[in-house]
Amino acid sequence: QVQLVESGGGLVQTGGSLRLSCAASGSIFAVSAFNIAAMGWYRQAPGKQRELLASITRTASTNYADSVKGRFTISRDIAENTMYLQMNSLKPEDTAVYYCNRASLGPNSYPWGRGTQVTVSS
Repeated sequence: QVQLVESGGGLVQTGGSLRLSCAASGSIFAVSAFNIAAMGWYRQAPGKQRELLASITRTASTNYADSVKGRFTISRDIAENTMYLQMNSLKPEDTAVYYCNRASLGPNSYPWGRGTQVTVSS
């Protein structure tokens, strides 16, 4: 089973940038599966449901929610077993806890990590 650890969050002002990381660890087979899985970045703001922001396939094809399109960029480094989310032009409404997991949630979803808090001040 893969363990996912999100990091890179913090407090930034409106218009600032952050780069989030999602590091996978576990057995060789589990990490190999992570590296070929379609993965996604999610966020959950207080009182709201968790939402999918961006996804990336094993061939690096990407998709973005309208709310972050043009501002966020998802990428992955297979050699480092890590996925990234570059966030630019941050807005107060981007404030949330950010998580990573499979792009399609279901029985094969990974256990959720603790997430990383992003707070954007106005």
